[in-house]
Amino acid sequence: MNPLYVQIKKRITENLVGGLWHPGQSIPSEIELAHSFNVSQGTVRKAIDELAAESILIRRQGKGTFVASHNEENIQLRFLRLTSSIGNKEKLDNRLISFGKEKASNGLAKTLKINNASTIVSIKRVLTFNQKPLILDLIKVPASSFRGLTPEKIVEKKGSMYRMYESDFGIQMLHAKEKIKAVAANSEVAKILGVKVNSPILSVERISFTYDNSPIEWRLGLCLTENHHYATELE
Repeated sequence: MNPLYVQIKKRITENLVGGLWHPGQSIPSEIELAHSFNVSQGTVRKAIDELAAESILIRRQGKGTFVASHNEENIQLRFLRLTSSIGNKEKLDNRLISFGKEKASNGLAKTLKINNASTIVSIKRVLTFNQKPLILDLIKVPASSFRGLTPEKIVEKKGSMYRMYESDFGIQMLHAKEKIKAVAANSEVAKILGVKVNSPILSVERISFTYDNSPIEWRLGLCLTENHHYATELE
């Protein structure tokens, strides 16, 4: 049997999955949770410590503990790792290229843990840094999880897709797995990013997960790195 604090961590996560507490909202105090779960305050504190370390919860000194939100300044772009090589602060913008629905391929259905017959929403957009094309984003999400998602909504909600997922669909992205490799730009990609065909670019394939380690988004970012680099921190 798992340690008691792990069991409490799971119960807190289940409450988040069930929508009892929403992104940006405070959760009950450690004393209240201890009483609710019939465990010690120390057990609750240890469970919350782990959830905070995973950026699922955020502690605020003197204010309490809150559900992490992509509206938080320090995490709203935490999955965007492309950085200016000379440290310039850049204005990020995006332009929608295409939006449509299609049947999930066998590979994508397996990746997102959905049925082969499921419909997915397919989005293509280009991210610009200081008005210069830098990343071509190909995004695929299950249509059943994003009912009401339209191209107009994507254009209207400028900025992070993850903030839109959270605010409009109640889906919080918590962590991601990535595969990175160098590839050559084909004619379509070269035209969109303004480079020559076969120019070297960085391919970043990402699967993003929500609560309970459930995959909810597949994304492929094709990036220019002449004046930028992919930055990450290892622990």
